[in-house]
Amino acid sequence: MSSRQILTADEIRRALIRIGHEIVEKHGGADGLALVGIERRGVPLAERVAEAIAATTGVRLPVGSLDITFYRDDLTRTGDAPEMKGQNLPFDLAATTVVIVDDVLYTGRTVRAAMDALVDVGRPAAVRLAVLVDRGHRELPIRADHVGKNVPTARDEIVHVRLRETDGTDEVLIERREAALPAGTPGGGPAR
Repeated sequence: MSSRQILTADEIRRALIRIGHEIVEKHGGADGLALVGIERRGVPLAERVAEAIAATTGVRLPVGSLDITFYRDDLTRTGDAPEMKGQNLPFDLAATTVVIVDDVLYTGRTVRAAMDALVDVGRPAAVRLAVLVDRGHRELPIRADHVGKNVPTARDEIVHVRLRETDGTDEVLIERREAALPAGTPGGGPAR
């Protein structure tokens, strides 16, 4: 596979600061807001956005986490047996505008699962979506309210978000899967 970097550590930092400003501006302040990161990389992103908002407003937003594993409609295709992490929502949903935070928006199925999981816990005043990367190819009518970077991709490309909290480094890469070579060609499979 060949890959290229589409966001550096500094570009990720700036994108999250901008997202924080947009969230507060759209809401008209920080009161009544909470961030909820989708496990796994959405959680540290939500924490970083909360830090950016606190740096400019002096208000530390509550940050929760949401495990959407058993809400996915593609659970049988996702691989190994899932590990449940649970929900951590340390605030009253009914009085709160919740901003769901995730790393990549693709088909929209992860966000749909997150909204289902959230509504099973309670009914927020409103729900918004913030993502670091929007790569397109929606299968559901879902769009992000706040986007760090729009990246047009092909379906055979993979977007890898790496964060220091989970991967030891901050970067976003896009990888293109190599097309399979025909059998019998150099580097291809065996001739049959």
